[in-house]
Amino acid sequence: MNPDLNRLQPYPFEKLHQLKDGLQAPADRSPIDLSIGEPKHEPPHFVIEELIKHLHGLGNYPLTKGSTPLREAIAAWLQRRFDLTASSQNSRGIDPETQILPVNGTREALFAFAQAVVDRDTNPLVIMPNPFYQIYEGAALLAGAELWFLNILADTGFVPDIDSVPVDVWRRCQLIYLCSPGNPTGAVVDATTLRHLITLADEHDFIIAADECYSEIYFDEDQPPVGLLQIAAEMGRTDYHRCVVFHSLSKRSNLPGLRSGFVAGDAEILAKFLLYRTYHGCAMSPPTQAASTKAWGDEVHVKRNRELYREKFAAVLDILRPVLGVEKPQAGFYLWAQTPVCDEVFARDLFVQQNVNVVPGSYLSRDAHGINPGKNHVRMALVTPLQECIDAAKRIRSYVEALP
Repeated sequence: MNPDLNRLQPYPFEKLHQLKDGLQAPADRSPIDLSIGEPKHEPPHFVIEELIKHLHGLGNYPLTKGSTPLREAIAAWLQRRFDLTASSQNSRGIDPETQILPVNGTREALFAFAQAVVDRDTNPLVIMPNPFYQIYEGAALLAGAELWFLNILADTGFVPDIDSVPVDVWRRCQLIYLCSPGNPTGAVVDATTLRHLITLADEHDFIIAADECYSEIYFDEDQPPVGLLQIAAEMGRTDYHRCVVFHSLSKRSNLPGLRSGFVAGDAEILAKFLLYRTYHGCAMSPPTQAASTKAWGDEVHVKRNRELYREKFAAVLDILRPVLGVEKPQAGFYLWAQTPVCDEVFARDLFVQQNVNVVPGSYLSRDAHGINPGKNHVRMALVTPLQECIDAAKRIRSYVEALP
């Protein structure tokens, strides 16, 4: 067996299951799960109909590269969403032939990417935010890299403090995972930080892998989160050298089961990534490609999705702010709340007393540079229906108010 498998840690939800092992929730309270970030809003019907209409495509082998209509739909979306033509001689701002690659959900792509780009023969190092999406960690470890955790803290607005990374770390860095809007904090990495990071990538020759899967859930329709390719284009870098972004329909369109997303950016990197993916049999099925093409072409359902989240955040924050250290994030559907007791105790006792599930923040982070930045925090995913979120918030408040 691959010995690096022994370096993998249990997933946060496995730890949560172990924490609750043998415990009983009150039978008179229905369970409310705020632990898993699985969208619960209704998927767009027209996408499902498109999927059904193209089921005959299951009789054909799909191309790993994806269909031309899908890649063109993604290119058109990127152009509209991130204004990629503003600084580009290319009318599209991005080439669907060489700079876009459809993937079966960004989870598998984020993992596979490290396997393709990390050179394990050169003492590689991968930087990632802390707390983080655990796929980054597993991907780096199984690629044979050393990990370097960049603590994400409140005193920098939960934006990575790029200047805190030592020069010797940048020199060894081959890949940095970035998550914006952040999971679990919801913080958006600003344009200045992205420009600085691109400059450092040029100086030290590393790749930026920007996980932007929550980019379409935000609260101000006039201020959508900026993206890595957007800033690269503004800098005149329409080859997107060393820049790669990951996007998904799971959160944007409430289609987590479709397993559809894309990778876009540096054509040279994507050519190698396509070669890698050709060998591990991950082509997207033709019906999924047809449905995805339809989804990327529509914004009406995405705007409605944001409205639903706005309603939930407004209601829940009104209930929780008086008793917990919690504020509305810049984007995403998570609340990153400070706890008045140990985060594990909070999650355990909240389940036992109120039958509400949340994730301890320390399960989403690692001890690094003398601290665990997730300690005394919990993550709450506001994915359940509005009334259920309100009920959960009331139960959480009741639990906090009863603390000694």
